[in-house]
Amino acid sequence: MSETPPSNGARFGSEPQPATTRLAASDWQSRTVLLLVVPAAAVYAAIQVLDVPSNRLLAASALLSLLFAALVYAVRAAGMAAALTGALLAFCYALTPAYPHSPLWPLAAMLVLTLGASRIGRRRKAAQYEAQGRAELHHGRSAAQVAANIGAGALAGALINSQGMVLAHAALLAALGEAAADTLASELGQLAAAPPRLLLTGQRVPPGTDGAVSIPGTLAGFAGAAAVAACACWAFALPVWATALGAGGALFGFLADTVLGQLLERRGWLRNDAVNFISTLFAMLFTVALGRLHH
Repeated sequence: MSETPPSNGARFGSEPQPATTRLAASDWQSRTVLLLVVPAAAVYAAIQVLDVPSNRLLAASALLSLLFAALVYAVRAAGMAAALTGALLAFCYALTPAYPHSPLWPLAAMLVLTLGASRIGRRRKAAQYEAQGRAELHHGRSAAQVAANIGAGALAGALINSQGMVLAHAALLAALGEAAADTLASELGQLAAAPPRLLLTGQRVPPGTDGAVSIPGTLAGFAGAAAVAACACWAFALPVWATALGAGGALFGFLADTVLGQLLERRGWLRNDAVNFISTLFAMLFTVALGRLHH
């Protein structure tokens, strides 16, 4: 979801929260996401290390994770803390059992899509700032943003023992697909000529408003989820039903993100990191629930 401040119109009888209140909420909620994701990822990685069949595979997983961190830091997509958080989470993806290819492939697909969309959106914002005579400040993603977007998917391997490998991989696909869909819709949707509308009311609002949707942005989100689904299908040799299930879960999470943005984020009750993390969890839970019904 966008961090653009809400419009001045009231939403269901409530006014937007003051800026100091929104910042305070953002701070503790972001820390909560980090405190949930990072220790869980560290424990998961420690457990998975014990099951790695060879030291060579373990070293390769660690090296690829560090290369991931170095890459996102080098292109200024994340600060140092965010890059290190990403390295830990990438290590979790690399250690997740999979066949015939590594879960790092769908993670890489999601990163390429989101980094590309973010660069396009940043160029647009830079042009706006230049036209207004202001300097743009760009610090890359924070550690909490990284945890919120890819943290849930990094722990999908924990579902293998209880849900089976196919369903766990579908849940991983759902989490990454949701993150890709949300970022592409947010960044590319703001390029649309027509102003977006709030999903639940149809009210026209400025681009970047939480809970707003546009046709180009929605199509971009669908395309992002489909691209991640295709990569995951190849990487995991997923059957058609599991690929469709994971893609459907991604779109469910994408919808949940928009609804949470309009109902809670615009009021200042939830902030961006919390909304993103909850939405990826919803995507995974939806996928697992439907998968259990399928069986």
